[in-house]
Amino acid sequence: MISVQNLSFSYGGHIVFDDISLLVNDNQKVGLVGPNGAGKSTLLGLISQNQQTDIGRVQVVGSIASVPQEIKHDPALDNSSSIRAYLDPEHEHYDFEVTKFLKGLELSRLNLTDSAKLLSGGQKTRLAIIRALLAEPDILILDEPTNYLDTKGKKWVMDFISTYQKSIIIVSHDLSLLDHSIDKILFINAHTKKIEEYKGTYAQFLKLREEKINLTKKQHKASAAHIQSMQEGLRMGTQSVKQRIQLQKRIEREKEKLPELPREAAGLKNIRLPEPTRGGQIPLSVNHISKSYGDNKILDNVNFYLERGEKLALIGKNGAGKSTLVKILVGLESPDSGEVVRDVNLKLGYYSQEHEVFDFAETVIKTIQNACHLNDGHIRSILGKFMFSEQKIYQTVGTLSGGEKTRLAIALLVLQDYNLLVLDEPTTYLDVLSQRIILEALKEYKGAMIIVSHTEEFIKELAPSRVLLLPENRIDHWHDEYLAKVGEV
Repeated sequence: MISVQNLSFSYGGHIVFDDISLLVNDNQKVGLVGPNGAGKSTLLGLISQNQQTDIGRVQVVGSIASVPQEIKHDPALDNSSSIRAYLDPEHEHYDFEVTKFLKGLELSRLNLTDSAKLLSGGQKTRLAIIRALLAEPDILILDEPTNYLDTKGKKWVMDFISTYQKSIIIVSHDLSLLDHSIDKILFINAHTKKIEEYKGTYAQFLKLREEKINLTKKQHKASAAHIQSMQEGLRMGTQSVKQRIQLQKRIEREKEKLPELPREAAGLKNIRLPEPTRGGQIPLSVNHISKSYGDNKILDNVNFYLERGEKLALIGKNGAGKSTLVKILVGLESPDSGEVVRDVNLKLGYYSQEHEVFDFAETVIKTIQNACHLNDGHIRSILGKFMFSEQKIYQTVGTLSGGEKTRLAIALLVLQDYNLLVLDEPTTYLDVLSQRIILEALKEYKGAMIIVSHTEEFIKELAPSRVLLLPENRIDHWHDEYLAKVGEV
């Protein structure tokens, strides 16, 4: 059981939570949602008792295991003699049980006797999830557990959650996961700094929240009309001085009780972006590119070209060479053979989480001002469209969440006059609303685009004209049948 009572918490001088309370009962399965930067990971840290609260109380009854969305450094893993020793340190499970979990999370090629130290970040994160699952804690906390997994792996995780007989808290941008076996949604309202509780799945939460917002709007409209009526009566001046004073006090009381309208992302489909520099008809072409790392051939005789204003999707499983090709296209790596021919007027913008380059000491608005020749009013308007509040734009970049940094990076790209954007997984770790904002911005963008993404709905709505399949090296016109391959990892 988890009990949070009257908790307040601040970070970097900014209020994250203001007097929140919540309860997670035994055997309850809870989805924790909210926009990027609202404090989801912070709350998980507080519940895991790894962080101190300013005011309030966090009480956890029973054993707890928490897995962050990405494992960069885990002393338990680094100090383990083998994958087997890390996953089951007390040796409470048979090898076939451990192997079953490895298979479920798509790590069946790993040997239990291998060292885990040289594995990728995604592999280490999945091992950490398996370690937590095997421990069978009373409370299991999972932050984006289906990242790095294809459809089959996601189904395995969902099936496990549905049969787990203890409490689970999940943070995920995967809506199918939040609609599977979840019986309560906790929504972090980034504006009020409060927690809102909704019974049911994520789909039910969306419906209930919309009903709540519509009711609040109606109440606000009715109260505002009543206040206006009283103000008009006050202006008529037919009352005595005493009555006028009493009416004025009543108006002030009514204003204080006026329901606050929810702040929603406004005008997502009206993001006005600068026109990119006009380049040649073929901004970029790839001729017979091959690339190997040692004996491992990653790319073999890749050929394609890109037309002005065209959107091209790169699709293939992890290890097929997508990121390697992207790095060659943007000049971060060189091919072993072949060439990339770039138009003389090409202006290329690149996004990858691994390649986010910010001055963390600079403010959000100054970061945009330094890169774009736009007036402050336009910059503020654009940042507002990207969900940066008036308070947030004066925060330093270093205080932003990962999702907020992604929104800022994409805003920087589309506000400059690049005529080709190369985007490597721009939606990883983003909440649903942030994905929608970035999608609308990219749909509005008039230049050419090469994009890598495992998010099926994102690719479908972006509507690429062609697709390059790797490692087959096959170029084709886009068909929705390719969506099944988008989710493969």
